[in-house]
Amino acid sequence: MADTGTTRHRAVFLDRDGTIASDIPYCRRIEDFKILPGVPSAIGLLNRQGFRVVVITNQSGIARGYYTEETLTLIHNKMRSELREAGASIDAIYVCPHHPDERCECRKPKPTLIMKAADDLGILLEHSYMVGDDAKDIQAGRAAGCRTIWLTADPTLQRQVSGPPSDHIAANLSEAVEWLLSDAVRRL
Repeated sequence: MADTGTTRHRAVFLDRDGTIASDIPYCRRIEDFKILPGVPSAIGLLNRQGFRVVVITNQSGIARGYYTEETLTLIHNKMRSELREAGASIDAIYVCPHHPDERCECRKPKPTLIMKAADDLGILLEHSYMVGDDAKDIQAGRAAGCRTIWLTADPTLQRQVSGPPSDHIAANLSEAVEWLLSDAVRRL
């Protein structure tokens, strides 16, 4: 990461589906996109604590022809608007639109989008977190040098991740943020 001499920030990288919003496979209709309970207040708390909040999402539905980039933009505009109405905000959204068979460099579990966001936004990865509901999220966060939080009601799913498990398991984003904030204080 290039050092531009500017202030470096802590960040929380969030997966979208299953973390911020209901996990609707290949959500292609704006009206089907629903933010999960507690998410706006959790993101608002991160905003107030000075964390950058960045969405990192695989959206292969574009490559599969299920929806367009324009539709995805409308869905993300809805997400930002609903969060803003609740006093929360997302600093940036990074999307991999490719099909898994393309073996691109930006699809999680590769850390490329996290690394790009860190470079673009001046983020200190060693003081940042990746939160998601899938093994790919944990692997990407770990590969980028972040602390990781797996959102799951079934802790045995940790076995899906090669290497060390996530740093924490939480049932939802509110619980994840509660742990994250106390962990961040301990690590200063």
